[in-house]
Amino acid sequence: MANPQPDPTPEPQNETPVEVRVLTSLSQITAEDWDACAAPEAADGRPMDPFTTHRFLKALEDSNSVGTGTGWQPQYLQAVVNGQTIGVAPLYAKSHSQGEYIFDHNWAHAYERAGGRYYPKLQMAVPHTPATGRRLLVRPGFEDVGQAALVQGAVQIAANNQLSSLHITFCTEDEVASGKAMGLLPRASQQFHWVNDSYPDFDGFLASLNSRKRKNIRKERAQAQDFGGTIHALTGDAIEPHHWDAFWQFYQDTGARKWGTPYLTRAFFDHAQETLRDDMLLVLAERDGAYVAGALNFIGRETLYGRYWGCVEDHPCLHFELCYYRAIDYAIQNGMTRVEAGAQGTHKLARGYLPVTCHSLHWVGDPGFRDAIEQYLEGERAAVDEENEILTSYGPFKKTHVEEQQ
Repeated sequence: MANPQPDPTPEPQNETPVEVRVLTSLSQITAEDWDACAAPEAADGRPMDPFTTHRFLKALEDSNSVGTGTGWQPQYLQAVVNGQTIGVAPLYAKSHSQGEYIFDHNWAHAYERAGGRYYPKLQMAVPHTPATGRRLLVRPGFEDVGQAALVQGAVQIAANNQLSSLHITFCTEDEVASGKAMGLLPRASQQFHWVNDSYPDFDGFLASLNSRKRKNIRKERAQAQDFGGTIHALTGDAIEPHHWDAFWQFYQDTGARKWGTPYLTRAFFDHAQETLRDDMLLVLAERDGAYVAGALNFIGRETLYGRYWGCVEDHPCLHFELCYYRAIDYAIQNGMTRVEAGAQGTHKLARGYLPVTCHSLHWVGDPGFRDAIEQYLEGERAAVDEENEILTSYGPFKKTHVEEQQ
């Protein structure tokens, strides 16, 4: 029997009614109110991740990386009790499935072949960002009522406007448990993450690998560093506006090859320079006075998030060095527990990045279509679990190290 759909007209879970508002711009809410829900831990340091902060989402909005003409139309949610914001959510009306990294193109094709209209749909996500984090952003002390209000508010918008579906992507395991209890469908997908086992330095990490993989990484690093130039790791005020001129070339090249059109506008990097440079690690390779390649990472409280890479010259293994090995270096040096290397890429396995399960939640309005998707997701979850287990067994670590981690 299928799980019940969330009731699109919920009753509040306490005696005080919750008002759920739709905001079409982050200018309609203060950074203080938004971040009190999105990143309350940042009061004494960094947020868990910067992607749901007011400054990051506002940079997307102000740079026209979301909004009119992009297929990402902001419909941010704000849950309010007695005038106090208790929850917010990054919600968007989508006219396509680009920039999401948890793919539903086949769902769209199947529904439209059957005579349905899949788009627009609702997406509760960070645009263009396949990084796990909270999506139901609730002020501490309001977890249950806040999460319920945000889910039910999003479902009500979808139901009232006869939209096909709602998708909450790259959410946390705790949110999956809450979402399932409210009738949402859970989905599993795969990424590759590096985990810091209290390594004292990069050589300590290499010591945990089997001999062949250890030698291969040393060879790759030597090849990369022999490209004839210097590698710079920049963050905070060390990042200067002219660095983005170089990185924009790299980003355009990668975007053109992968997506056809880059998702972010050039203006995003100017906004990032003003409001996000403390959240970023920019790794640039310079040769003969010019930057030839670069990788952009975002810095969380415990995790480094690899996001973009590009180059204007090809050099052996430079991609691995800038994207993976320099990220590991930074994580070890700064006591971080994890590096998330973005979407896809079994080639990351040989470099110490092991498969992990990522999560999403889905609401589908059409009962028959929902049942078909629910059956599909059951098989997909089993397949992801099996593949993760197999790939982990082929990982680069010594057998004794793997056994210690289990």
